[in-house]
Amino acid sequence: MSGYSEDEKLRLQQLRALRRRWLRDQELSEREPVLPPRRLGPVDAFWERFLQPGGFWRHQVFKACQTGGFILARVVVPFWIIVYYMKYHVMKKPHGVISSNPRIFPGDRILETGEIMPPLKDERDEHH
Repeated sequence: MSGYSEDEKLRLQQLRALRRRWLRDQELSEREPVLPPRRLGPVDAFWERFLQPGGFWRHQVFKACQTGGFILARVVVPFWIIVYYMKYHVMKKPHGVISSNPRIFPGDRILETGEIMPPLKDERDEHH
């Protein structure tokens, strides 16, 4: 026996027709998709109006972002790199490093006031 029987041929033809119809049904018409009307909350409604294409405020926000990016990339970052290099590679004593005051021993003269440091008291009766 070679080929399909009459029943098989009929079944295949019906399946092909069903597939074709199903594919045609998947195409959207002009009226589809049918979506419910959008309800915006107060914040969303504000941003919808604020950032309308071609609006004044949208243009101002764009210019502010462009200017901020320019300043950050061309002023702040290079300045930070220069300060970092100067602070950690060029300066003898990096900014923010605190050097301790010189030691003062009994009998030394304090430069600011001119006083002489009195000798330490011997405290033999206490533990420390």
